[in-house]
Amino acid sequence: MTERRGLMDAFLRANGWGASKVQPLPGDASTRRYFRVEDGARRAMLMDQPQQAETPPAPQHAMPKQRIELGYNAVARLAGADCGRFVAVAEHLRTLGLSTPEIFAADCATGFVLMEDFGDRLYADVLSRGGNEPELYGAAVETLAHVHSQQNAAVMEAQTPLHAYDETALLAETDLLPQWYMPLALGRKATAEEAAEHRALWRDVLRQVAQSDVSFVHRDYHAQNLLWLPERRGVARVGLIDFQDAVAGARGYDLISLLEDARRDVSPHLAAEMIEHYRGVMRETGVAVDAAQLDAELAIMAAQRNAKIAGIFARLQLRDGKPRYLGYLPRVWGYLNHDLQHPSLGALKAWYNRVLPEPARLGRIEGILT
Repeated sequence: MTERRGLMDAFLRANGWGASKVQPLPGDASTRRYFRVEDGARRAMLMDQPQQAETPPAPQHAMPKQRIELGYNAVARLAGADCGRFVAVAEHLRTLGLSTPEIFAADCATGFVLMEDFGDRLYADVLSRGGNEPELYGAAVETLAHVHSQQNAAVMEAQTPLHAYDETALLAETDLLPQWYMPLALGRKATAEEAAEHRALWRDVLRQVAQSDVSFVHRDYHAQNLLWLPERRGVARVGLIDFQDAVAGARGYDLISLLEDARRDVSPHLAAEMIEHYRGVMRETGVAVDAAQLDAELAIMAAQRNAKIAGIFARLQLRDGKPRYLGYLPRVWGYLNHDLQHPSLGALKAWYNRVLPEPARLGRIEGILT
């Protein structure tokens, strides 16, 4: 840690911020750390991402077998510790007129990025203080529609293309549920037959959205990664962060990430309003969205995301000793139970009811929480 701090100080000195006050910010579930940097009237945010801290992503055209051999990050298309991808995505989104932090300086060999500080108006905090939900969520939906209406939305510079959020990646994520959640919830490992059936059912479901329109997918588009910038105009009012794992995938993924937020309740009424608002904004841009097709895509992507989150939060407890994420699981399962009601998910619903019946989904976890 002392060596890392020395590298950080050298980076700041080399970029004219050597006399700054550096204040660490609370951490999250990743290996990244963030610091607020102040030098008189100047303020910036410093990201510290050690470049060898995680498995790197697989090459864009790596075959599934190669990705599996490289580990979970490679399979799931996670950027890992690639701060160069963070810089590239930030610059790409800015060309679309969106608010991503301006990059002041970057040393991606050592993993430091100095960037614009958007302040403290996280959506989650603004909303907890009584912020206008329809206004904030409406702006976030308009930002997504703006991205999705762009012809080049899924295209980036050739040297840093967006990875495809493909079947291999999506299945690797749903595999987390039998691998990690079932041992936590049931006190036993999933059998090979249970895991294989779960994967086969998900493969059948995901084929229903395989031909969906492909666009930029932030991947963690929710109230903890959006900042409210009301002094700006239009879609620039929504500040975007934590987008280094962006991929090219189904348009519905980020919309459902926003409306089925693991960390805060979004009422069904507001969610329905925002889905209709999304369709309306897309129509205004000249892109028609079929209501039934969108509903199916949202249900499938929502179920996929919530199954993944349940597995990740269980893994954080079992592998990393971070129990605080278990407190979000009742909300996640509430969403997932709702998602599974869609007709396209009938076979998966039957699997969950048989292998993880509702009384067992949270039983042991509620014991840990109390």
